[in-house]
Amino acid sequence: MKLSIALLATTLAVAEASSDSAASGLAATLRRRLSFSKIAGYTPGSQVTDHCAIDLDQKAIEAQLSLKTPEAFEKARKIYNNGGHSKSYALITLIDALKSDVKKSDPISSTNEKGSVSGKAYEDYDKGTTGEIKVLYSTTDLQASYVDCQVGALTEPNMSGCFAASGVLKIGDVEHAYSYDPVLNNSNDRTIAKFSTGAGDKMSSYTDYKYFKDYYGEEDYAHQWVEAAFEKTSTQFSNGNADFARYDFEGREQAIKKGAAYLNIFMYVIREWEDALDDCESSSIDNNYNSVHAWDEGVCFYTGSIEGVDGLTGDGKLLHQLADKRCENFKTCGESGTDLGGTAKVNHELFDLFARGNYELQSGECSTARGTVKEVISQMYIPMIQGTLRYAYKVDKLQGGETEKAEGATFAAAVLPRVHAVSPSAATTIYDNMRVGAPTTDFKAVKKAFESVYADIGISCAEIGGLWYEGDDTYYPGMEPCGVGTASTQSANASYRLGLGAVSSFCLSMVVYFSL
Repeated sequence: MKLSIALLATTLAVAEASSDSAASGLAATLRRRLSFSKIAGYTPGSQVTDHCAIDLDQKAIEAQLSLKTPEAFEKARKIYNNGGHSKSYALITLIDALKSDVKKSDPISSTNEKGSVSGKAYEDYDKGTTGEIKVLYSTTDLQASYVDCQVGALTEPNMSGCFAASGVLKIGDVEHAYSYDPVLNNSNDRTIAKFSTGAGDKMSSYTDYKYFKDYYGEEDYAHQWVEAAFEKTSTQFSNGNADFARYDFEGREQAIKKGAAYLNIFMYVIREWEDALDDCESSSIDNNYNSVHAWDEGVCFYTGSIEGVDGLTGDGKLLHQLADKRCENFKTCGESGTDLGGTAKVNHELFDLFARGNYELQSGECSTARGTVKEVISQMYIPMIQGTLRYAYKVDKLQGGETEKAEGATFAAAVLPRVHAVSPSAATTIYDNMRVGAPTTDFKAVKKAFESVYADIGISCAEIGGLWYEGDDTYYPGMEPCGVGTASTQSANASYRLGLGAVSSFCLSMVVYFSL
């Protein structure tokens, strides 16, 4: 169900007129929402355009990898480690000492040949500070124009909105002369590599991260996977090792680009859901902006900016697009999960859950939101399993080569720790058949191993579907869905929303709005 702008405006007016503090808090959120770009149909409650842009790094990495030369791979590696599109900042050298204290986020402005440039202090600086200071570039609410300084490690930087090489910074009411090298000193503090290298500090208490850390034996297992593929060496994990010396450019390309998206970014998306729960304050609705912001970030890292406002572009680079691609292979597209094209049922389910979780967090329903997060994470594993199954069949029965073997190995790496947490023997079967350098692959054994853990992961046979062969308009032999499955979570979501009919009409309109 969609809510028109007119109805939204009416709801906002009712909320603003209310003397209830909770209604007033929701009104403030609605007012903010009117200005934020949608994310594949989801309307965020905070500015996250800069976060969504992480998929532009992924796109730049893939463009270099596709060239399949040592030089291009090295450029891709620099973008992976240093970024170029998210959390852009300038490292400015002051000519004279700061004349007063500067607090983190204090506005800083200047001009370049095209006009004004704005930013804010990256951290606190004391009066008398000399030398370098970091200035974070300002970002906008609109995805198409979120920032105009994109440099980092990019081969084709955008410098139209960067600070000029020299000039005057206005900090508060005081001007300070400065200089810097715009090519070398415009960098990025949000990178795909950092999603993994910072995991130990940010995710150590989170259940799914612990599955992966315990299985691989490394906190930055995702980063180590990608770096080993760049270096054409072997990982040194406790389990699930991969020897990329066996691969040429074709296999390493798949291990790197899929590893970056489906190992690094996948787990950081989960981190944002968990962070939202950590920030949730059940005592007061007014305290929950941080939790909603973390939730919005999770939607961004799941979807990216390329998907646009409706999620129908078909050329995204992150998990949203993966789900839409795999549903075409497994006949799990559409709201019913029985179509061969369109939006994946996984994405229909997830965006219902995203809306529900946003509402729960904004309303201070923290314990209920925890259940929603569990459902979200379960759904996120579906495309990983589908990817592994698809390439198991391709390698076993369709003479798949290095590319297909690398794709299968990487999809397996993105789900093996979750399988291992349920059944070490099932994980061993999948790994032995899908690992880099596996002498043979038995797709039936892989399929059976996965099917043994579906219930524990929280998914069904119907949600996975079967590998579809369009040539004969049927499933590939042996790759049919393993059963009719359980009632879909979409049905559960619908019941959840209908059950809110007992609350006031204002709250009901909020639930409808959050499904935008």
